[in-house]
Amino acid sequence: MKIVKLVIALLVFASTIQAQSPEEKGLSVARAADKADQGFESSLVNLKMVLRNKQGQESTRFMENKTLELTEDGDKSLIVFKSPKDVEGTATLTFTHKTTSDDQWLYLPAIKRVKRISSDNKSGPFMGSEFAYEDLSSNEVEKYGYKFLKNEQFNGSNNAVVEQDPVDPKSGYKRRVVWYNLDKNYRLEKIEFYDRKNSLLKTLTYSDYKQYEGKYWRAGKFLMVNHQTGKETELFFEDWDLKSGLADTDFSQNSLRRAGR
Repeated sequence: MKIVKLVIALLVFASTIQAQSPEEKGLSVARAADKADQGFESSLVNLKMVLRNKQGQESTRFMENKTLELTEDGDKSLIVFKSPKDVEGTATLTFTHKTTSDDQWLYLPAIKRVKRISSDNKSGPFMGSEFAYEDLSSNEVEKYGYKFLKNEQFNGSNNAVVEQDPVDPKSGYKRRVVWYNLDKNYRLEKIEFYDRKNSLLKTLTYSDYKQYEGKYWRAGKFLMVNHQTGKETELFFEDWDLKSGLADTDFSQNSLRRAGR
């Protein structure tokens, strides 16, 4: 009898998935990915950023990134540049919001001032990299509309490919196309970014994943390629520390100033 009930339950589940519209299916994938990563509380990680121009010339920067997980709203993050000297002490604070525009601030040690980043400038490059300021926001489900496109094999795993349309009219993107790894707890494998003219602008690929706490997948490397300029930015992540004990007081404008000193 238990086997019969299990078979019936699986058939009902399969029929429910098949009955979903592409928009409903895309949303369900995004919600599953969000749920799979909940509970890390806070994190600390060291980063190396490599900027590479079209001719292959490189410059390297070192940073620290702190993140605070929030459930009632989007996450908070603080990025502090440690070296080289020309960017040392520069820091960025991001408050991601689920349904409204994000709040972001930039601390500039040369003038010892905190500058608020306007919503109109969120599509601008983050510290000369191929990442935009809006790319620093956490991936909140409510920030996009969704459409499931297809299932596709990518890097040996089954992926759900989902189109995301930004809700924020000031986003620099017309849409994003995201690869979710269905075999590895919905971790992100690749994102294509399309500009406001709907031309492919950038591709972000994730690699060198490790699993922490038996649940949370974190990439060791991001590669952002700008197809329109030929420039690239690589981010290398080291010493991930989840459930690191950070608190809301570690993510204020005062903490932004202190971090940059």
